[in-house]
Amino acid sequence: MTACIVGVGETRYTKWGGITDKTEHELALDAILAAIADAGMTVDEIDGLSSFADDRNGAIFLAAELGIPELKVALMSWLPGGGGACASVANAAMAVETGQAEVVVAYRSLCQGQFHRFGQGPGAVRSASREAGREPRPPGLRRAHSLLEEQVAFTMPFGMLNPPIAYAMVLQRHMHLYGTTTEHLGNVAVRTRVYAQANPRAVMRSSMTLEDHQASRLVAEPFRLYDCCLETDGACAVVVTSPARAADARTRPVQVLASAQGSPHRFGHGQYVNVNMVDELYASGGSAPLARRLWTKAGLAPGEVDAAMIYDHFTGLVLLQAEDFGFCPRGEGGPWFAETTLPVNTHGGSLSEAYIHGLNHVVEGVRQLRGESTSQVDGCETVLVTSAAGVPASALILATA
Repeated sequence: MTACIVGVGETRYTKWGGITDKTEHELALDAILAAIADAGMTVDEIDGLSSFADDRNGAIFLAAELGIPELKVALMSWLPGGGGACASVANAAMAVETGQAEVVVAYRSLCQGQFHRFGQGPGAVRSASREAGREPRPPGLRRAHSLLEEQVAFTMPFGMLNPPIAYAMVLQRHMHLYGTTTEHLGNVAVRTRVYAQANPRAVMRSSMTLEDHQASRLVAEPFRLYDCCLETDGACAVVVTSPARAADARTRPVQVLASAQGSPHRFGHGQYVNVNMVDELYASGGSAPLARRLWTKAGLAPGEVDAAMIYDHFTGLVLLQAEDFGFCPRGEGGPWFAETTLPVNTHGGSLSEAYIHGLNHVVEGVRQLRGESTSQVDGCETVLVTSAAGVPASALILATA
């Protein structure tokens, strides 16, 4: 039995701080309810919830507030950041396939405007808050930030204060080894924005040229402003169930054909806080072993998918994932992306639609397979979805049922 996705739901997406009328927790509830309605189901049919990366919106409280009759599984992927988005769906599928639950909703709510900015290190957050004369962080986040501070204690003294700086170093190494250029990075930003222009849900829909990308300010060389993902407020969710239950759903079921998650030997948290890894891993996304397992499970090769939703926290990491997942040899991600006809991130991705830690990439994969995308791929039957690079990650292959 292979589990199916039968419903997707989203709240509105806004720029950082754009949602002031609802809490992050309320957004989680709204997204879950929207996904359930999309599936043509009711709350009474839900018996499992799944999320990732220390989601602040606990499943047990959401279940009580939604009125779920019995919560049979409450799942959390420990993969950090956006690395767990696909894993949250895979864990939901495993629960269904093993009979632990019948209908599980994977969700993510991320309201950065109500908490902290992911673009800043914990020290910067505390200093800025003290200067403003306010509480440096919400009480519920104090322990979470403390753990983060422990992880980066050995890198912050050397200036590695945030993800743009950390992954800029990775891309500098890639550029040194393989000749990757800033124009290669810009191609990712520009193509993603073109797709976003057709998507009414996208936060960024203005036009962008390669010249615009090259003229944008430097954030951490080689990353410019348009190389970095958005900081947004919003939530989304997907409903996972068995093929038998999917037959009664309102929507066309999408099959979770294969999933994989994890990290390679000594990768730790990835290049962000841990460089105790073999050299050949450093200038990569760290997902090559995961990708090999995924393709084997699916019985497919990279050239056999019709579209790909590749996690795009930074443009350069899209190129590294293209290499990890076998679309091109190591070092050739830039030229490959410039020439490929494979539709990538047809919703606008984290660079232009919204940054919901990558779960919105799963939503778009489902839309493509249901024929509902705003940039629909003709005859789309298989979609690769990846979650993060540079940290322990996960991925899915979705297919028409």
